[in-house]
Amino acid sequence: MEKISKIQACTKHRYEVTRADLPLSCPANDMRLWDAHPKVYLPIEETGRAVCPYCDAEYILKVDEK
Repeated sequence: MEKISKIQACTKHRYEVTRADLPLSCPANDMRLWDAHPKVYLPIEETGRAVCPYCDAEYILKVDEK
């Protein structure tokens, strides 16, 4: 069985996300959780930016280019 490595949660301070990533949570689903803070959902839809109250990670909502 092949292990898929997940990125460590709460280490990168700026993340770009898309509408496909919503609802947005920190740590995100692609992060390992055993060494992370509790999951918190972040409101990003209105302003396009959110900051996690636990780890200060900044999330930026990328605009869809059509």
